[in-house]
Amino acid sequence: MPASAKLNGSNAVLHLSVAQRLRALIVEGGIAPGQKLNERELAEQLQVSRTPLREALKLLTAEGLVEHLPNRGVIAVQLSADDVAHAFEVMAALEGLSGELACARISDAELAELQALNYEMRAHHARRDLPAYYRLNAQIHRAINRAARNPVLSEVYDRLNARLQALRFSSNFDTEKWDAAVRDHDAMIEALAARDGARLRRILVSHMQHKLDVVLAHLAGTVSRSAAGQPVRPLPTAATARQAAASPQATGRRLASGKAPPAAGRARGRAAPRPA
Repeated sequence: MPASAKLNGSNAVLHLSVAQRLRALIVEGGIAPGQKLNERELAEQLQVSRTPLREALKLLTAEGLVEHLPNRGVIAVQLSADDVAHAFEVMAALEGLSGELACARISDAELAELQALNYEMRAHHARRDLPAYYRLNAQIHRAINRAARNPVLSEVYDRLNARLQALRFSSNFDTEKWDAAVRDHDAMIEALAARDGARLRRILVSHMQHKLDVVLAHLAGTVSRSAAGQPVRPLPTAATARQAAASPQATGRRLASGKAPPAAGRARGRAAPRPA
């Protein structure tokens, strides 16, 4: 949905739609870490009144995505390197436990849905459409968590994951790291299909460790460029991700590795799972 599109719904639930749109802006870089949220500008951009916007900001504050600072108003949360490292340590444990429990409790129908989601996610990866890819990626991780059938685990997972979504999104901008993440997801689905809980736990914990390494490197580079007075590269969008994938360097790497260039075009419906 475009940022300027009017959000529909009754007054009772409108703030939920506003909160959803603000989450997407934060995750996909439309609102940068540390950026002040101007109520008047956001209300005009989302075409809503101040009341549902303020209710939405309360929700995002509870989730840890924004915070109220004295004399500064509401800003998007900016985590330090230590904050990120500590959060990813806990998130890795939550992901690993989710995977292990899911292997024991997932239904055949849920497994088939996850296989389909993974196939669809790979299609977005081939087109280098990072926002669409990430939405499927997050849906897969959430579905594994839900298949664990532990409401306490899901509550803790959702709260912490909300704070890390923007960082997990940006960690896929590097082409080689993004390709590696897709291979990890294939391995996750294989372990889930085999109901191999110990293996899936190891894959998920390792996957999160790789994410942490990339995120910390990104944060360090951002701080270094900012200290040197150089422009800080914004978080990627679908267009910038496709441009990076189409660069001569990226093309050369794919040709050297025998990989085909990314496919063009828009997805038409949901693709069926790959044959085993």
